[in-house]
Amino acid sequence: MTLVAGRPHEFSSTSGNPAQRLREFYDELVAAYGPQHWWPAQSAIETIVGAYLTQNTAWRNVERSIANLREAEALSVEGLRGIELERLRTLIRPSGYMVRKSLAIKAFITLLDAEYGGLLDALAAAPAEDTRRALLELPGVGPETADAILLYALNQPVMVVDEYLRRVASRHGLIDARARYSELQKLAHAAFAGEPKLSLVDHYNELHALIVEVGKSHCRGVPRCDGCPLNRPEFAPPGAATPLGSVIETRSAARKRGGE
Repeated sequence: MTLVAGRPHEFSSTSGNPAQRLREFYDELVAAYGPQHWWPAQSAIETIVGAYLTQNTAWRNVERSIANLREAEALSVEGLRGIELERLRTLIRPSGYMVRKSLAIKAFITLLDAEYGGLLDALAAAPAEDTRRALLELPGVGPETADAILLYALNQPVMVVDEYLRRVASRHGLIDARARYSELQKLAHAAFAGEPKLSLVDHYNELHALIVEVGKSHCRGVPRCDGCPLNRPEFAPPGAATPLGSVIETRSAARKRGGE
């Protein structure tokens, strides 16, 4: 599927439908930033390893670890199966938490060998719900990591939820800031209800990447609304009578005070 920058339909954000509004945010972000073409990896196993390594660290550190693994010819199922644990820890040291992450990567390879014949194709062909349950039973795998593996490595239509999506959705009045992961995921899935099933992987991929982009640039812990593509009157929380940036910044300040 090719995403074309631009707004494919007229805005109707006066509607109180949160899923429809999130879809309109997506269209606006595609127009502003263009397709992102995530995940930045050369193979499915590299994507899976990256999903583990990116936990609690910056992506530049992941890139250093990936480069180490590639240079050591360990960036494959066979390479990760055969490498000694201590050597793996050394190679992924730049990503931090090397003891925990090395054990988690090895546990994934053990699962792959035991249940899927050591084949990523067999893992990708399994029902997504079954695969997700199996991944969540592994050490070092929470919902975000499991869904990143499903979406980016196995091409399963599952939305990845992160803190950036929570901020964007809650600050714009789409969902409560305390919503569970599953509730945010349900909202994102509903935004593409009616889309052809074959297009969902691309949509979820792009929505996640675009939300990360706007989150890193604008929807930070302390919001920076000036210049944000979503800082538009039609995207204001329902009932807001003041400019969107003022609403979000006021709410953010109030929550910060409440946590002090």
